[in-house]
Amino acid sequence: MQKNQLYKGSLSTVVLKLLTDNEKMYGYQITREVEKITAGEMVITEGALYPTLHKLEAKGLLSVEIKKVNNRPRKYYFLTENGKKETVSLLNEMKAFIQNMDVLLNPKTSFDV
Repeated sequence: MQKNQLYKGSLSTVVLKLLTDNEKMYGYQITREVEKITAGEMVITEGALYPTLHKLEAKGLLSVEIKKVNNRPRKYYFLTENGKKETVSLLNEMKAFIQNMDVLLNPKTSFDV
């Protein structure tokens, strides 16, 4: 399995976490921030990001604000109240998953105690 498949499965959680930390962001800004935070290890394509944003918006987790920047419309995404609650839940699930994966990949024997 390629790491991109692993990333794709967690893209919604990544987007929601970024919006928690940054209040509101536009699509390109999200892609650049992920690349910056991961030192280029995680690259989100527009083809993956925008369907995720639209899905989160359709679920009522995101709202959109359109502002003109340099005389062009720019869509800013931000969390709804339901989005904030869902983010907490998804982050807890992700942390538990990571802990379980760590246990599976690094099992401790009775001698390690």
